[in-house]
Amino acid sequence: MCGYTRKDKMRNEYIRKKVGVAPIEDKLRESRLRWFGHLNRRPIEAPVRKIELLDFAHVQRGRGRPKKT
Repeated sequence: MCGYTRKDKMRNEYIRKKVGVAPIEDKLRESRLRWFGHLNRRPIEAPVRKIELLDFAHVQRGRGRPKKT
């Protein structure tokens, strides 16, 4: 895209800055916030929103390796 190959051993940050692409952290945060906005606009009766209300504080996991299923 900008003329560099893997053999040139250029850092990703340098190439991203030259091409003008945002850092990966910002892109991940943006997609998470977009999903969160979709969830908040859903009605309370939606199955996705019901999971939000569940409380898993009293659930304990078993010891050791999980069972094969």
